[in-house]
Amino acid sequence: MISTNNLTLNFGSRTLFEEVNIVFTPGNCYGLIGANGSGKSTFLKILSGDVEPSAGGVSIAPDKRISVLKQNHFEYDEVEVLETVIMGHKLLYDITKEKDEIYAKSDFDDNDGIRVAELECKFAELDGWEAESQAGNMLNCVGIKTELHNCKLKELTGNEKIRVLLAQALFGNPDILLLDEPTNHLDIDTIMWLEEFLINFQNTVIVVSHDRRFLDKVCTHIADIDFNKIQLYTGNYTFWYEASQLALKQKQDQNKKTEEKMEELKAFIRRFSANASKSKQATSRKNLLSKLSLEEIKPSTRRYPYIVFKSDREAGKEILEINKLNKSVDGNLLIKNFSLHVDKGEKIAFVGRESFAASALFEIITNEQKADSGSYKWGITTSQAYFPKDNSKYFQDDINLVDWLRQYSKEKNDNFLRGFLGKMLFSGEESLKKTNVLSGGEKVRCMFSKMMVSGANVLIMNEPTNHLDLESISALNNALIDFPGTVLFISQDHQFIDSIASRIIEITPKGWINEKTTYNEYITNPKIKKRRDSLYSDGKVIMNI
Repeated sequence: MISTNNLTLNFGSRTLFEEVNIVFTPGNCYGLIGANGSGKSTFLKILSGDVEPSAGGVSIAPDKRISVLKQNHFEYDEVEVLETVIMGHKLLYDITKEKDEIYAKSDFDDNDGIRVAELECKFAELDGWEAESQAGNMLNCVGIKTELHNCKLKELTGNEKIRVLLAQALFGNPDILLLDEPTNHLDIDTIMWLEEFLINFQNTVIVVSHDRRFLDKVCTHIADIDFNKIQLYTGNYTFWYEASQLALKQKQDQNKKTEEKMEELKAFIRRFSANASKSKQATSRKNLLSKLSLEEIKPSTRRYPYIVFKSDREAGKEILEINKLNKSVDGNLLIKNFSLHVDKGEKIAFVGRESFAASALFEIITNEQKADSGSYKWGITTSQAYFPKDNSKYFQDDINLVDWLRQYSKEKNDNFLRGFLGKMLFSGEESLKKTNVLSGGEKVRCMFSKMMVSGANVLIMNEPTNHLDLESISALNNALIDFPGTVLFISQDHQFIDSIASRIIEITPKGWINEKTTYNEYITNPKIKKRRDSLYSDGKVIMNI
């Protein structure tokens, strides 16, 4: 069990949360939610002991081990992959290192023998003899192949490092598991495995995630940071959302009834207060009026951007034709003989265990890089707006947001530009912020404003939900559902894909799958699963599926 006692955190004059008293019990998974900047990650760091609160404290049951999903991908660069995972169980790892050092001594004496015997007992109690096999199995489950287990972490890609750190956090059955955005950069297969792992996990889990379906699948409770408090709700994310919206509506409806009653009483008092025969009734109503009050409804810290994509002109029937496209990067084949015909109004999700191939395809069709061979052709009535996975090159100039957006807009008027920025939550002085101080989420919202002013009828988006809070993801989700044009997008967010896509494409160097179906059907259909597995096996190359 882990709990907080009057926990308060201040940053200067700003209070993130105050006097938080909450108990997290074993057997439950708690989804920690709140607007960007509300303090979710900081709260996890307080629980883990990495950040000191301004007041109050954290209590952990004796002998309970906390495991944390590390965010520094370079911390273990000089350590082998398998050893990095075992380091997640610090006590076991320290015991292993100490006893190995004693055994390696040339002048081994009686005291060493006594000490190493103690260590061997503790080692066995912690299931140390199975540690390497368990760590190896965990790595395989998160998608790290056996041949990489003895490599140093610096030899792995950034995506692979993330998976190793996830395996490290999960290793050794920790008593309290703290996970900050564990699904980031994971493919759907690994996310589904992680969901099952957490559903069956018997200890305490506290997780921050912007993946709504993931929260629905794994959470037994929701801890909501809002109004500088953390309120605990039983149920998953959807239950919390529906319950909170219902509670808000009930408050609003009750206030409306109270206001109507107050107006009725005031009208009677105005009419009859000077009437002697009605004075008693007027006085009675005055007393009743004094007892009525409206329930305070605090403005939530949650803010929803207003995302609407509108095309300046409707596209014709010809949208995009791709013919036998090939692409290799650094000698690695990503795309082989890929062909595709895109119909008007289609919304196509590109999915897969790795997004390198789809990302390369998007860069080719947006003229960001060249294909090795093959061709593509956009319809003459199409206009494209592109959202890249890495948007850093768009924010290198030290200019304010109004001037930044002016670069991409046909209309140069300040009020027009401020209007689009305001929709993305940059109102008033916020629209004059400099681009070099923007957070990841703010840059993403700027890119949406850029796409909105373009008036494009084809949207190409590579992982657009990265860095967004749940409110912004919901707003984007609805905007793409309502958009009448064509959308090509890459995402690993299950609900986002399933609610938008009418077609699913998965590209590998061995071939591809192209299905006009929903995402749920795509990942659950046994025939499609068999074809997917064949693309990732070491067997015969399968093309043109």
